Amino acid sequence: MDVVLRLRVIAVLVLALTSCGGGGDTIRDDKPSASPGARTDDVLASWNDGEARRDIVEFVERVTEEGSPDYVAPEARIAVFDNDGTLWAEQPMPFELAFAIDRVRELAPSHPEWRTQQPFAAILRADVAGALQRGGRRGIAEIIAATHGEMTPDEFERVVRAWMSSARHPRFERRYSELVYQPMLELLDYLRENEFRLYIVSGGDTDFMRAWAEAVYGIPPSQVIGSQAQLRLERRGGVPTLVRGGEIEFIDDGPGKPIAIERTIGARPIAAFGNSDGDHEMLSWVAAGPGPRLAALVHHTDAEREFAYDREARSGRLDAALDDAQRSGWTVIDVRDDWRVVFPFERGE
Repeated sequence: MDVVLRLRVIAVLVLALTSCGGGGDTIRDDKPSASPGARTDDVLASWNDGEARRDIVEFVERVTEEGSPDYVAPEARIAVFDNDGTLWAEQPMPFELAFAIDRVRELAPSHPEWRTQQPFAAILRADVAGALQRGGRRGIAEIIAATHGEMTPDEFERVVRAWMSSARHPRFERRYSELVYQPMLELLDYLRENEFRLYIVSGGDTDFMRAWAEAVYGIPPSQVIGSQAQLRLERRGGVPTLVRGGEIEFIDDGPGKPIAIERTIGARPIAAFGNSDGDHEMLSWVAAGPGPRLAALVHHTDAEREFAYDREARSGRLDAALDDAQRSGWTVIDVRDDWRVVFPFERGE
């Protein structure tokens, strides 16, 4: 990895992973939460009957109606979704960073040097914010290398699954897999029923997401596109074995997302969903294609049920993409206005 690429990798990790607070403005706190609207069908049942839901339903109906000038054949019905902040929550820090911090604590007995070595020493003193702020770019890179590398993909998958089964979110005190958005789960099901192929396109580590994406979203590992860890082939006990390195070879964020989609899928999707400026290029590229298009942003406006953040957020910042959405007529999904419930557990099940 050359010096320029190395600096870019570290910079993106800092932008994506350094927030330890909710970050950003609290939006329209004087506005009452949307009450559940009367619904006459079960399509997107956790959505209020507003403009965002209508945009989605009308788009799907247009592209699936045979004989329509906007009809799209099933093989071309491709929809891509960012993960953090789009399919599940991402505050007070991205969940993969929470995994990395917990992993530092788990590995600490085997690394006595970490008691005096930053950023690990601060994490072990429960000063996570200090570790991230003082460690800066180099510190984040060291945390990722120490917690994500020198394992086979299968070993890493087992570690991630064990964490997902036991770790709890600090605010909601629930497993991170329970912090998925119920309305987006319904959207995934709705698109599947209409013969869409669904892909996750996220800045998160591909192997981290593949460990649980199928169980949580019904999206198989082959349809998960993320940042790529360094891999090397070595022989262990005479057996050819892939081993993850500590560095990242490809960042699937910003302009990297359209590149990754083209390389992996080989076709431009007709629908894209994101929530931050890291999704801006993906949404713009999808929207610029020929024929019917749907570009949608999840706008986090509900501090009571979830979090409220956008333009000033340190993590999940939504600024330029929100301006572009307003100029270009993209669909903006307002969490407070458009979602009757946010998480599955709100339904009392």
